[in-house]
Amino acid sequence: MRIGALLLTLGAAGVLAGCASSPSSRFYTLGGAAGAPVAVSSAPASFYFELAPVDMPQQVARNQLVVQSGSAQVSVLEQERWASLPADEVRRALSGDLAQQLNAIDVYGTPHPESARVYRVKVKVQRFESWPGSQAVIDAVWSVRGGESQAVMTCRTVAEARVAEGYDALVDGHRKAVNDIASAISAGVRSLGSVAASAPASGSPGSSSSRQPAPPMLPCPPSGGATTASAQ
Repeated sequence: MRIGALLLTLGAAGVLAGCASSPSSRFYTLGGAAGAPVAVSSAPASFYFELAPVDMPQQVARNQLVVQSGSAQVSVLEQERWASLPADEVRRALSGDLAQQLNAIDVYGTPHPESARVYRVKVKVQRFESWPGSQAVIDAVWSVRGGESQAVMTCRTVAEARVAEGYDALVDGHRKAVNDIASAISAGVRSLGSVAASAPASGSPGSSSSRQPAPPMLPCPPSGGATTASAQ
């Protein structure tokens, strides 16, 4: 009996020692500020924006960090994790950046005046690549619809950020890439806003109430990242 009790005690101690030596998980978020803060006017913008949930590639739609170990090989890091799913992290960071850059409010899922001008933004991430010690890449197709003109601008932005060694640096690179995409989207919203401001009002001289003009074709705005696409 004493030998059995001793073995049981030693076994329990071994299990506890194994648990104590297990590496703890580290959690990362894109919620921090990217770069220097931008001065925001106290006067709110004359419009709102509505950022829909972000679409992410299935291979990175998990809490664990997924890093590239080759052109066709990835590694899933069990101890390095996102605080929330990457789609939520990207959307939250984008919403904050757009709100700051446009000095406007994200009203997705929030009641707002029906008469208010709302720019609806949709983002689909095609690539979300993490190359430790090399670069962070976000390849995204995004669209903006809004204003009285109802024009739709559809563009693609490939944002790349060089990163140092370490996962903190890798996450910071993705944060900078998100900020670059937000800058491109903000420029798109402003372009649509200028079209709405120059469009003739309904019922004004030279306009026809029976036949509305086709939405204008708008070029994608230049940005710090590589941006291509079309607007319709």
